[in-house]
Amino acid sequence: MAHLFARWLLMSIAVWITAKVVPGIRIKSVGSAVVVAAVYGILNTLLGRVLWFLTFPLAVITLGVAVNAVLLWITDKLVDELEIDGVVPLFLGAGVMGVVNWLLRAIVG
Repeated sequence: MAHLFARWLLMSIAVWITAKVVPGIRIKSVGSAVVVAAVYGILNTLLGRVLWFLTFPLAVITLGVAVNAVLLWITDKLVDELEIDGVVPLFLGAGVMGVVNWLLRAIVG
């Protein structure tokens, strides 16, 4: 359970950093980053593997950014605290969020 909480916290930080560095992505507060991370995590758990399977060649070519972008787009539609202003911020944000989350997990262990 602590592992799940730690991953959620790291994803929340990744969401917050992404909103700060990617123009066109906004969250309303730090608390909103926690909500966005929770919804994104649930979607990733429920749909992530299915999307990887359905889009495997595209997912490999884009290093998973396409799958992350779809999950982020669905999250944007479900959570009012997240605003994404188009396709470019969506894909850029998905990439940044993935890299930041990976870096944070590598640092924390």
